[in-house]
Amino acid sequence: MGEWTWRAFKVVQSIVERLPRPWVYALAVLAARFAWWFSPLARPRLEYNLKVACPELEKDTASLHRISWLNFRNHAKAYADLMQLPNAPVEAMRPRLKVEGWEYLEEARSYGKGVLVVSCHMGSYEVVAAIWSATLAPVSFFAEELEPRALFEWYRETRARLGISVLTLDHGGIRKVLEALRDQEMVITAIDRDITGTGHVMPFFGRPAPIPLGPAAIALRLGAPLLPVCVYRLPDDTYMAEGTPLIYAESTGDSRADQVRATERVLRRIEQFIQAHPEQWHVPHRIWAGSP
Repeated sequence: MGEWTWRAFKVVQSIVERLPRPWVYALAVLAARFAWWFSPLARPRLEYNLKVACPELEKDTASLHRISWLNFRNHAKAYADLMQLPNAPVEAMRPRLKVEGWEYLEEARSYGKGVLVVSCHMGSYEVVAAIWSATLAPVSFFAEELEPRALFEWYRETRARLGISVLTLDHGGIRKVLEALRDQEMVITAIDRDITGTGHVMPFFGRPAPIPLGPAAIALRLGAPLLPVCVYRLPDDTYMAEGTPLIYAESTGDSRADQVRATERVLRRIEQFIQAHPEQWHVPHRIWAGSP
């Protein structure tokens, strides 16, 4: 994203944050329709990924197009949520969040080692994280650094106003993750994309893909459980955060093998999330060899 694109984004965002939510969603759906029709790579890559995750779509073109369109629409609404966050009071957002599997979150907190939430690129995590930060404990995100720098700083400052820290995927960020967990905070990360290019190749929907081992390495180091969580949008534009049973990284003395074993268990849970809500798993990026 160049400087002019960033300026255009900021102009649009400054307008969007002042509009009523229904109007913003209407504009988001319009933008999604344009992107779905005319994106040269995002849609082909997304549909490739969807066919890997849901093999039944391979021969059902109509269903594939319907799901990919819903995917673009849901993702546009998530961006709209993000753009409205600077002026959105948490009190107004709180009634929009529903939670299932609350007992697993409480179980994770009972260990006194923070909460390490592992998920995938799905749903409006900013809204959910803002509510959690205001009601449970401080929240930190692992996030890639965006270009231009001004965009990344906008993301960081917007989330900071809501009590959410943004930690970069480098050694400094990992150190802060360890500190946050030791301070009983909540750290959220996703493992369905190898952003840093250092992932371990393992089966993901039955096909080899590079997957980050970082969350499992941190869990082993601190003795903290991993909490797989799925966040998705409901038909009435409220949000569901669905917690599932904790995964414990067990140490056998072989650190690498232990990390892989724990990550594989989390990944099976991630696969279930995606197959249950393919219209909300927005990853228009290369994951597997052969992708456009």
